[in-house]
Amino acid sequence: MARLAAWARAPGYGGRLLLIALLGLGLAGCQGRLAHESIVSKSSAPQAGELLQTDVDRMATLAMRDNLNSLYQLMSKLYQRNPQEWQKTGLADRAAAERMIHQAIEQNRPLPQLGGRRDVAALDYALSPDFSGDRVGTFIFALGSMLVTAHGGRTEFYLTDSFNAEFIYNAARNIEKAAWMLGQRRDSRGRPLLLSNEGGNLSFAVEFGKMVARLDLLTHMLEERYRRLGVNYAQSLLFMNFLPVQ
Repeated sequence: MARLAAWARAPGYGGRLLLIALLGLGLAGCQGRLAHESIVSKSSAPQAGELLQTDVDRMATLAMRDNLNSLYQLMSKLYQRNPQEWQKTGLADRAAAERMIHQAIEQNRPLPQLGGRRDVAALDYALSPDFSGDRVGTFIFALGSMLVTAHGGRTEFYLTDSFNAEFIYNAARNIEKAAWMLGQRRDSRGRPLLLSNEGGNLSFAVEFGKMVARLDLLTHMLEERYRRLGVNYAQSLLFMNFLPVQ
């Protein structure tokens, strides 16, 4: 204990505390992506890692969780309207098919039926007339994979992470296109590849709209954050103020 106390009083102790915190975050990150329960639940207890998140990091993490939740709701609705799709997987029931897609998205695992395709390539293939596999599962996987890729391959975000606002903006536009494709793509007989919005069912459009809105809001916040850095610097020059260092 005496040695520990002496070490704590030594110069540079604050830096050591920061190192310990970062190491703890690194160990937590080794546990993998967000568990499904923590993604879809809004009542999870605060985690220690939140101490190393800025407001934008926390917002991006919550938006990713909610966007994945929207995707899972869309998948459930699509499987309900197109039960023949989950039956193509050979799994025991629809719940098992949904779990497989959850795990593939959150653990960044490829789907064998997509032949290594991910992101936009997988999205286009899933809605092509030539595809004969589980169209619902691959469609949702492609969207989830695209979202994770646009956010730098992560589903949780911390101080050491960076964002590309353009990629997130592009992801929002891709979701808009995917929603349009879902309603327009037909087979050789003119029938919808997947039943979704037919009959005035607006629940699909609502979930797609929520995802687009979250991504656009995050894009605007990122652009504003970088713009404000420049504004603050310009103000410091104008008023001859030094920038704060602590």
